[in-house]
Amino acid sequence: MIKAILVINNHGKPRLLKFYQHYSEEMQQQIVRETFQLVSKRDDNVCNFLEGGTLIDGNDYRLIYRHYATLYFIFCVDSSESELGILDLIQVFVETLDRCFENVCELDLIFHVDKVHHILGEIVMGGMVLETNMNEILLRIQEQEKLQKQEAGLSAAPARAVSAVKNINIPQQLKDIKLPDLPSLSNLKNAF
Repeated sequence: MIKAILVINNHGKPRLLKFYQHYSEEMQQQIVRETFQLVSKRDDNVCNFLEGGTLIDGNDYRLIYRHYATLYFIFCVDSSESELGILDLIQVFVETLDRCFENVCELDLIFHVDKVHHILGEIVMGGMVLETNMNEILLRIQEQEKLQKQEAGLSAAPARAVSAVKNINIPQQLKDIKLPDLPSLSNLKNAF
């Protein structure tokens, strides 16, 4: 089972945190610090598997990570998960982000946090892997974006109606009304 997913930059700042068990905020920060210290000390040419510290479930957990550019993608898992399977899952997650954001970078994770969490939610939920097929994940993301656009159109309709009414300049329109010339009162007296 996946216990936590952490994305941390090279300076130790968390860019994405997802814990699948409840931990206090202090404990989460301690987990991030310890995990970053363990991972950042390692050379890039060593194995990407690491026995975890003592914070998450003691001895039964491992850190599986990949270092891309300025970000560490770290999955904290128990012994029931396959290390190679999780490495592939990290690759799928990163490639999916890359396709969604067209050359993903750290700023995309900062400014589009909701979308990143949605993508992660399509891949992992409750600590269990849901989907590993990138095409299926992208299809679900596109479907969600389509629904959001439709909802934005519906929710914006009342605002557009109010705006249209506000833009109607009623006093000016009354002045612009062309009325037919009415006969004057003096012309009416002569007729009788």
